[in-house]
Amino acid sequence: MAKITVRDVSITFPIFSNHTRSLKTVVLSHLGGSLAEHNRTVVVKALRNISLELNDGDRLGIVGHNGAGKTTFLRLVSRVYPPVEGSIEIEGKVSSFTDIALGMDPESTGWQNIIFRCVFLGLSFAEARELAPSIGEFSELGEYLDLPVRTYSSGMFIRLAFAISTAVQPDIVVMDEMIGAGDQSFIEKARKRVDQLLQRARILILASHSEPIIRGFCNKVLWLEKGAVRMFGTTDEVMTGYLQSPQ
Repeated sequence: MAKITVRDVSITFPIFSNHTRSLKTVVLSHLGGSLAEHNRTVVVKALRNISLELNDGDRLGIVGHNGAGKTTFLRLVSRVYPPVEGSIEIEGKVSSFTDIALGMDPESTGWQNIIFRCVFLGLSFAEARELAPSIGEFSELGEYLDLPVRTYSSGMFIRLAFAISTAVQPDIVVMDEMIGAGDQSFIEKARKRVDQLLQRARILILASHSEPIIRGFCNKVLWLEKGAVRMFGTTDEVMTGYLQSPQ
């Protein structure tokens, strides 16, 4: 069984700088929400009073313009950002595709990073070692797995991170858009792997700008605006309101 309960959650980031005005655009583009200034401090109100509940079988789409707080919400559910106010309760194993390299060390080899990342995702060291050969085979990196990850190209690094993240079957999948995974020859295999992962997941949380993807995958939609809930409900009612709103 999987369940997510978010109760009146707010996330705020204080950023101390003498150049608050120049920070505004950068901060909003990365964290979303809204900004306030106090004594030369930029305060990012990334999420404000968010409440919702998700249960087995739910497929939640998250929509909103750039800076709405979508990525911050995904990182909240992924346990990257703790709530400053309110609470979040998560039942089930979470696999996040917002930060697929989290827990990886560039100075360690590919094989070592497979173990590190699998343990980070909740497996024991024994389970990680057992799973490692199949992850290495899926990545198609061969002898490069014996080298430090810092020597990899960006495409090779993404392959490895993707292979690890999709090898552990989670109860809850958190995804920011439909991710790519390196060069074109690898993408079709990656898509099939993601499809299988989503079919077995108990809860999906997906942020996307694509109406067809949201309508095709999701039964509920959360519409965020400046870090707050503009609307939460069925896919049809929320997407209708969202698409009719001024852009």
